[in-house]
Amino acid sequence: GPAAVEERRGAPGPDAPRAARAPDTVRPSRPEETPMTVAATPATTPFPEDFLWGTATASHQVEGGNTNNDVWLYEHVPNTMYAESSGDACDHYNRYRSDIALLASLGLNAYRFSLEWSRIEPAPGEFSAVAIAHYRDMLRACHEHGLTPIVTYHHFTSPTWLIARGGWEDKATPGLFARYCRRVTAELGDMFDLVCTMNEPNLAILLREMGLCEATPGARLNNPTWVGAARALGTTADRVAGFQLSATQEAFEVKVAAHRAAVEAIKGVDPAMRVGWTLANSDFHAAPGGEERVARMIEENNLRYLRVSEGDDFVGLQTYNRTVLGPDGPVPPAEGAVVNPAGEEIWPWAIGAVIRQAQEIVKVPIIVTENGLNTEDDAQRVDFLRTAIAEVGAAIADGAPVGGYMCWSAMDNFEWIFGYGPKFGIIAVDRDTQERTLKESARVYGEIARTNGAVLGGRARRDR
Repeated sequence: GPAAVEERRGAPGPDAPRAARAPDTVRPSRPEETPMTVAATPATTPFPEDFLWGTATASHQVEGGNTNNDVWLYEHVPNTMYAESSGDACDHYNRYRSDIALLASLGLNAYRFSLEWSRIEPAPGEFSAVAIAHYRDMLRACHEHGLTPIVTYHHFTSPTWLIARGGWEDKATPGLFARYCRRVTAELGDMFDLVCTMNEPNLAILLREMGLCEATPGARLNNPTWVGAARALGTTADRVAGFQLSATQEAFEVKVAAHRAAVEAIKGVDPAMRVGWTLANSDFHAAPGGEERVARMIEENNLRYLRVSEGDDFVGLQTYNRTVLGPDGPVPPAEGAVVNPAGEEIWPWAIGAVIRQAQEIVKVPIIVTENGLNTEDDAQRVDFLRTAIAEVGAAIADGAPVGGYMCWSAMDNFEWIFGYGPKFGIIAVDRDTQERTLKESARVYGEIARTNGAVLGGRARRDR
């Protein structure tokens, strides 16, 4: 399976225990007919033996104090569109060891997290040995607790120096990103086998459709956030091209070139490293009159990015919901739809649809690198996870080459322009004390992981 980790570098040094494989022992599993009894033999499960069960986080959303990246700047300009400062976030930069131990205690066997480029390369060509050592210890902690690390090299945030020179619309960015990727792989690559070069290069396309970001560089001149950032950086707003919210054709081309340059750089250091990128692919549905718009968005947001993944070692898929489009754009949930407290529709079947679509377009292994639910009602999250993971299992049973599932998120965290309002975590974080509290969804997800999905019983094989 795509998630099996090979012993491939000879005898590892003391820093690099290879605790990255799923255990060889048979996991205790629950047969369907006696759901309360732990059996000695595995119940039927579609999930492969080496399946990776984990959670995902991103550096800026959990670490705290990332003051040298572009998003920190955007948070702090006058009239910003960001709801609040990320501040100390979840203090994961200091609490990563106890957080990793907590995740492992649930029965998970993987952890997807990102490296903060602005810490590792705070000025062009200047690399921080201290930051690299920090991430090395994070990786060490993962191995000590039996978690396979899935390492994202870029999760939305960039050093401010990169944005000052044109960011993700500048033709020099792919080379600069490749240099960073080469250095990180040389310094840390003995500690992991799975790399996501970048996170959701296509999210901006979906956000543009929802009216949350601009379609052309010139349109940024009317957005106070970019105007304020440009003033601080000594440039103009049309040149402020951050990764997450740049939906222009120029940004598409630069992101694709940067991904390809990164793959080449990483493979140049370690040809056996498995490398892909992660995509925010949506399950598009048409309301009456929206058929043409849906066809365009399937191509623009999903398929053209999947084609770039051809030849990669895997593709990460990240889906939360379906997107229902009418002739003029997104339409609100239908009468009677199941919604979260914010009024957003809950549609756990989206991940299955996105996996099946990807499988038709590109012949590479798949990892679900994010899937989850924003809700303050954790009972909704429990139901969502059971149904969504069953959908993944049903796709696997039908032949989809899925090697892992990463729940977003390990903990409630900083959700970009929305600040700390949304709640995606299976672990609650007290904003005043940083105290962690396991939610019921953490226990349920842990049981799914420990039984390799068998606890879901027939759910994981039903048709929809």
